[in-house]
This record gives sequence, structure tokens and C-alpha cells, in this order.
Amino acid sequence: MSLSKLIGGKSAPDEAQASRRERRKEARPGELLDAALELFVEKGFAATRSEEVAARAGVSKGTLFLYFPTKEDLFKAVVRENISGRFAEWSSEFETFEGTAAEMVRYCMQVWWQRIGATRASGITKLMMSEARNFPELAAFYQQEVIRPGTELLRRILQRGVDSGEFRPLDLDYGVYSIISPMVFLIMMKHSMNACVPKDFPLDPERYIAVQADTVLSGLCARPVEKVRR
Repeated sequence: MSLSKLIGGKSAPDEAQASRRERRKEARPGELLDAALELFVEKGFAATRSEEVAARAGVSKGTLFLYFPTKEDLFKAVVRENISGRFAEWSSEFETFEGTAAEMVRYCMQVWWQRIGATRASGITKLMMSEARNFPELAAFYQQEVIRPGTELLRRILQRGVDSGEFRPLDLDYGVYSIISPMVFLIMMKHSMNACVPKDFPLDPERYIAVQADTVLSGLCARPVEKVRR
């Protein structure tokens, strides 16, 4: 028997195993959130069971509840991890953006697609559109954590353009929807309507966003806006 075992100490293999267990424990919340996002997008909130999330993450149901006591808590954590937790970063980008307001609108639409629309997280929007009325608490949470900060950020972008004289005066409360609506359509196309699109006319997200940005800016700008070449 080794001296370390005689005096009650840990051998090098034991320490390595303990270190791996500790790393695994630290990674577990992220693995649970990834599994939950996949299932929520695949099946919806109501149809997803907690034990399914645990099984996909490779842990017990009891372990899941140690981190997220309810399915509602789990869903809120998924939204914060993938969308609402990023608004501070996006707000900082707005504050330091050095281009024109028109360039900011284009950048906003393009980056939204790259960071949210093109990822699994875009399915959260479709889920909320389908199930929000059945879960008022989650609807209120989503409104507070996603809808309000998102529309406020867009409002600030449009306000900058109006203040600089680049954009014509407009009702900002409703003007934000000229940017939101094309993005919501793209999500619905990706997650639902795409099955109805003819095979010989697929929707290219980047081309679609570029055209929508041109259309929006043609209405917003106080002077002609140069279209982006595609």
C-alpha cells in the first residue's frame, strides 16, 4: 500500500479524478441549458418534460432540480443565457458605434441574424408566439426581459438618426416595428413556413435582410440612402 493511502492522502489518480468531477460539475448548468434549448425548440414548452432534459444532458432528474427547481425556472435561464443576458453587450455596441444611423440599422439587422436568427435560440421567439397565451407568467417574463429591452434599443437607434437629421421625424413607438417585423417573418419562415416555400425558390437570409434594410431605410432617411450592393 502506498504511503499516501496509509496517511489518508489522495494519490495522483484520485486527485485527477476529483478534478474532472469538479470540472464536470461546473459545466453541468451549461449542458442542462443546451439540452433544454434543444427540447424547447423541438417540442415546445408544454410538451417538454423535465426528465427529458435531464436525460439529454446525461444527468438525473434530481440533479436538474438542484440547479433549476421548476421547468419555468429552466426556461427563464435558457432565455437569459441565449437572448436577454446579451442586451448589456448590445447596448455597449450601440454606445460605441461610430457609423451613421443607417449603417447602424443595417448592422443591427445583420448581427441579430448572425447571433440569434441563425442559431437554435431563434426558436424561442416562435415558441413564445405559439404558447405565450397559455403561460401568462412566462409571457410577462419574456416581455420584461426581451421585448422591452429590444424595442428600447431599436428606439434609441432611430432616435439617434432623427436627432442627427439623418432620419425624418417619425413616431418612434411604432417605427421600431418596421425593423422588428421583417425579423419575425424570417424566424417564422425558418421554423414553420419554410416547408411551404418552393424548392426552386429558397429564401436566402442574408439577401432578404439586405433588401429589407434597403426598404426600411428608403422610408426612414431624410435624404436618399445608398443601397448596399449584393
